[in-house]
Amino acid sequence: MIKNLKFRNLLLLVSLGFLLASCSSKKEGTQEYDKPALYWYNKMIKQVSTGYLEEADDTYTSLESEHRNTPLLPTALLILANGHIDEEEYQLANFYLDEYIKRYALSKNIDYVRYLKIKANFLGFSYDLRDQQLIEDTIKEIEEFKTQFSRSPYMPLVNTMSARLFMAKATLDKEIAELYKRVNKPKAAEFYNEKVKETWVEPTEIKDVDVPLYRSIFE
Repeated sequence: MIKNLKFRNLLLLVSLGFLLASCSSKKEGTQEYDKPALYWYNKMIKQVSTGYLEEADDTYTSLESEHRNTPLLPTALLILANGHIDEEEYQLANFYLDEYIKRYALSKNIDYVRYLKIKANFLGFSYDLRDQQLIEDTIKEIEEFKTQFSRSPYMPLVNTMSARLFMAKATLDKEIAELYKRVNKPKAAEFYNEKVKETWVEPTEIKDVDVPLYRSIFE
């Protein structure tokens, strides 16, 4: 009886071992690797077009790791950046745009890439009166864009975003001034009121920041 029990336990362990090995083998068999660059590229495009961006990110990783020098990489980066912008995933979009700028700074369409980065930051303002540093950083990028790409076809859109951001900055400074006024700190309030005048010539024109309205210029 004891012998039979030990045999059955041994048989169960062996069977379990074969089952686990089979599952592991099957899982390994579904993994893809060592594919041509065009295979990964086409797969990534299909995933982006069907909304599977997380899978597309993984596919890009395979493309980049197996074919680091393929001419398909620049386009792949832009496709992923635009895909994440469409899904309002602006940090991921910026990741791919920064990667493009780092690798292909001398590209003939670098103005388009830098415009996309400004656009991603601009659309990424989730709290109009809280993203002070992002406003400052984006305004700086816009000024650099105007200096480097004065003849860019994207200049009208960049100018529109610039005006909106300066208005947002003036609105923020105005709110800070009002806050200091309420806590009876007139000198600090005057300091920020002066900043409002420096940012926007006519403070009475300043309207509350409305991000959805800004986004409408791209839709």
